Amino acid sequence: MTRFPLFRLGVLTLFALVALMAWDATGADLALARMAGSHAGFPLRDNPFMVHVMHEGARNLSWALVIASFAAIRWPFGFLRRLSTGGRVQLALTVLASVIAVSVLKHASQTSCPWDLQEFGGVARYVSHWSWGVNDGGPGGCFPAGHASAAFAYVGGYFVLRRVSSRAAAIWLGVSVVAGFVLGASQQLRGAHYMSHTLWTAWVCWVVGFVIEAAVTRFKSRTLKPAMPAHAGS
Repeated sequence: MTRFPLFRLGVLTLFALVALMAWDATGADLALARMAGSHAGFPLRDNPFMVHVMHEGARNLSWALVIASFAAIRWPFGFLRRLSTGGRVQLALTVLASVIAVSVLKHASQTSCPWDLQEFGGVARYVSHWSWGVNDGGPGGCFPAGHASAAFAYVGGYFVLRRVSSRAAAIWLGVSVVAGFVLGASQQLRGAHYMSHTLWTAWVCWVVGFVIEAAVTRFKSRTLKPAMPAHAGS
């Protein structure tokens, strides 16, 4: 199996960061929010399907999968049987660490959600999430997108699965990314997040998986490094 070198993945990660910063610079977040809402608010904010299926249902399913991933460490099922115990531990911890990372950033953020803005019937004024320390007058705690992490948290599984199957790893990554954008879009339509919030969640979750993979790779290279043979006559 051909593996995409970790160094090249690191370069692509940096390129993704540059693209994210370029998106932020366009100011397109508000333009997209205005397509879904108006001064009267967001019509889909309390839509039963959006609330109970796309929000609550997707969140509950994600946590069920987290529990299943930890259970699979001891009782693997399906293609997870092809992973070593260490691989299954890394997969489960990567998912949980991604969720925690996004949650910590979200709770530390002073950025409010679109539905909190004055132009959408709220009380806050728009302030870029790059304006650290600047309060927008709203409740904050809306950056990055916590709900999208219910799917993006799984992107780190790509690093684990590529050890046994590049095809399975690609499928896993593709499903995680598509599901993350679907959940992110549903929240944007409700006025809960901007596009940048979703994009940053995807990047943060990928970086968590990348860092854990780099640490595991480094640890393995050290523990598996062959001992230097003793010189004759020494």
